[in-house]
Amino acid sequence: MNITHAYAAQDAKSRLAPFDYKPRELRAHDVQIEVLFCGVCHSDLHQARDEWHNTIFPVVPGHEIVGRVTATGAHTQKYRVGDLVGVGCMVDSCRTCPSCQEGLEQYCENGMVPTYNGQDRETQEVTYGGYSTSLVVHEDFVLRVPENLDPAGVAPLLCAGITTWSPLRHWNVGPGKKVGIVGLGGLGHMGVKLAHALGAHVVLFTTSPSKIEDGKRLGADEVVISKDPQQMAQHANSFDFILNTVAAQHDLNPFINLLKRDGNMTLVGAPENDHPAPHVFDLIFKRRSVAGSLIGGIAETQEMLDFCGKHNITSDIELIAMNQINEAYERMLKSDVKYRFVIDIDTLRQESAA
Repeated sequence: MNITHAYAAQDAKSRLAPFDYKPRELRAHDVQIEVLFCGVCHSDLHQARDEWHNTIFPVVPGHEIVGRVTATGAHTQKYRVGDLVGVGCMVDSCRTCPSCQEGLEQYCENGMVPTYNGQDRETQEVTYGGYSTSLVVHEDFVLRVPENLDPAGVAPLLCAGITTWSPLRHWNVGPGKKVGIVGLGGLGHMGVKLAHALGAHVVLFTTSPSKIEDGKRLGADEVVISKDPQQMAQHANSFDFILNTVAAQHDLNPFINLLKRDGNMTLVGAPENDHPAPHVFDLIFKRRSVAGSLIGGIAETQEMLDFCGKHNITSDIELIAMNQINEAYERMLKSDVKYRFVIDIDTLRQESAA
């Protein structure tokens, strides 16, 4: 019997622990993947602890996945055994709605299928994620990973990378643009790296003076301490675009006031409670806008991976064993990681074989 070894939470209060399940049989266009590395996203913690009140237990988290193809369905055309591939935050969508037709499957009007804590469109079985030894995914939702990149460092690109890349591209970030990145965590550090590589003038906003040096190492041209009104005032009305990665509730107005006329701030952090409403007049008088953005489509994600391959960009990571995941969650809550935990799934294979 084909068994996948994984780590799962059985309920909102339980620690993640070993969990075995039988994966689905390969369909005609499926790809079977031996998982090598899986990034640890803050969303994983939210879902494992049912903080968004939609978790289907048991839940196997993980949507920043890199692995090797080990088998393919009878009619699979895009991948062969041995290919280095990635899987991000979704594994299916309706394929027919306007958003899917435009390559924006993440906005599927009939609901995209998340990599974990979703339901298979054919069987309604719950989907399990990358904290596991293997995965079966339709080839259309599998990405090609550049072989020149460190696969462990690539894993967080499948969520943190595309979550920042999509709005940077949508708002035409590039040479001649002044771009702000708010927050230097898993998302923010990728925003700095990508905006810099796109040729923008990058300003990092952080509340921590200790992050100034690291911000500049990652590619920021300037670092502003956002709780210092004087430093903030020096940048009033000067930004073309601000990417706000902070997932905690905070006042948006100080950042809105930094935007030029027609400037935009896009939110990608998902706070537990909504931010206070911005001052409408700060928007009206300069035709400024505040937007949101959710991951990215499959073609867009492949574009991001290819760009990272060309520019040798990966995430800054701390590699952990599978059995360190509960400790990693506690450290993540304290922002005690630079800047993304990644699980070495070989440690799970070894643990399961012992």
